[in-house]
Amino acid sequence: MANLYRDYLKTEIGWVEVSGTPDAITGINFVDEKYPDADGNSAAVQAGIQQLREYFRGERTNFDLPLEFHGTAFQQKVWRALLDVPFGETASYGDIARAIGKPKAVRAVGGANAKNPISIVAPCHRIIGSNGTLTGYGGGLWRKEWLLAHEKQIKK
Repeated sequence: MANLYRDYLKTEIGWVEVSGTPDAITGINFVDEKYPDADGNSAAVQAGIQQLREYFRGERTNFDLPLEFHGTAFQQKVWRALLDVPFGETASYGDIARAIGKPKAVRAVGGANAKNPISIVAPCHRIIGSNGTLTGYGGGLWRKEWLLAHEKQIKK
């Protein structure tokens, strides 16, 4: 894999690390702190930082970033299906399982969702339980709740 670059954005809900190659985003994750040796000198990473800044300001509802997912073929199908969940809306794990043609793979979809390397842009926070409850989120349920409320507020 090409050299990885990373940079950080301070948001209302903590630090977001954006990592990638010169040409694509490979990771967007919440982190406790930023690393002092971050080298965000990548056009893709800087585009990610800018678009996330706009998202958090309420100025952006769609992302236009080059993404490079690294995972199993199944995980990549799930992560790409997340991209189809509209801004400010939610879908269930079952909805995603059906969308990828594996209607019985609800638990596997949940597992793949939990390992999504490109949060916010591949909106795993928009995936909820079939009964409408908020279920696990790698960044913490409080962040999932905040992101959903943020999007609902903007969508009005």
